[in-house]
Amino acid sequence: MTTGHRTGIWLIGARGSVATTTVAGCAALVAGLHPPTGMATETPDLADTGLPPLATLVFGGHDITDCPLPKRAEQLTTAGVLPYGLADAITAELEAADREIRPGGPLQGDTRTDEQLVTTFTTDLTDFRERIGLDRVVVVNVASTEPASGGVGLPPSTLYAAAALRAGCPYVNFTPSTGLRHPALAAPLAACGLPHAGRDGKTGQTLLRAVLAPMFLQRALTVRAWSGSNLLGGGDGAALADPAAAAAKNAGKERVLTDTLGTTVEGQVHIDDVPALGEWKTAWDHIAFDGFLGTRMILQTLWQGCDSALAAPLVLDLARLTARAHEKGLTGPLHDLAFYFKDPEGTPPASLAAQYTRLVTFARTLRTPPTGDEQ
Repeated sequence: MTTGHRTGIWLIGARGSVATTTVAGCAALVAGLHPPTGMATETPDLADTGLPPLATLVFGGHDITDCPLPKRAEQLTTAGVLPYGLADAITAELEAADREIRPGGPLQGDTRTDEQLVTTFTTDLTDFRERIGLDRVVVVNVASTEPASGGVGLPPSTLYAAAALRAGCPYVNFTPSTGLRHPALAAPLAACGLPHAGRDGKTGQTLLRAVLAPMFLQRALTVRAWSGSNLLGGGDGAALADPAAAAAKNAGKERVLTDTLGTTVEGQVHIDDVPALGEWKTAWDHIAFDGFLGTRMILQTLWQGCDSALAAPLVLDLARLTARAHEKGLTGPLHDLAFYFKDPEGTPPASLAAQYTRLVTFARTLRTPPTGDEQ
């Protein structure tokens, strides 16, 4: 990465919990206030790969809400997501990012056409890149899950994705929303020559499934049923109360089991909105399996965590890896970033260990010996 150069990170859903935690977290790491816990890109396996340094990242984004980032950070502090005192320590960084957030859409009662919305979003992206003098801008969708599209126009996630393509920006879909996978974007996606990755970040229950399912397979234990339940609050809980949105989310959770075990096992995943949980979630899995001589056994797991704090380091990882891939001239889907997703591009291995091996190998390809102005 060239000395003094900067990379833009454009967050769709820029005032949401994940985006706010991402911006706040990056500022905290740059200031040396906290270690980079949860960031694979800061581990020895992925070191020296030419990724843009955290201090060179500049944040902006789209959102349909108007709550300023410093206020949102205060709310997340009260909820226990951000550590006490952090929001005050990084107020300047939060305010700087907030100044770069533009109105999203479509808004309630919006009369703009899809084309007008995409044009506006594209202008916002190109203005951000050119006005600040950024090397490149990576667009990352971290907005709330949208239901399956049933209307006449394109879903919002696809409008933002279309704008990213037009503006020449690499794209990451951290949500289960449609984004680039809409048929209307097939031709421009094939022609754009941009790296892209997605979809649906793997932060909790599916992360654990990607570890446990290979264990059963490798130990020749027959899984008879695998059921799960999610209790969550906050904006994600409200969004996933919509059955169509929940179905999109669950598809990725179920894919890892089918891909690993080679069959679709009995059982379903349920998602329940529990507003009292706020920014926290609980995920429970019940696994019925057969042991030697058909002995029936049960494994149960309980995962309790804060999705924003789990997601933010992954967003930073993905943005930096995708930016470096773009700098290296890579194009098309970044299959080797499957480590981060429930429903990744292509047909990568479903095992987390196998995905990690591919990620490390990919990172090595991003390394470039010091030449010219790179260091």
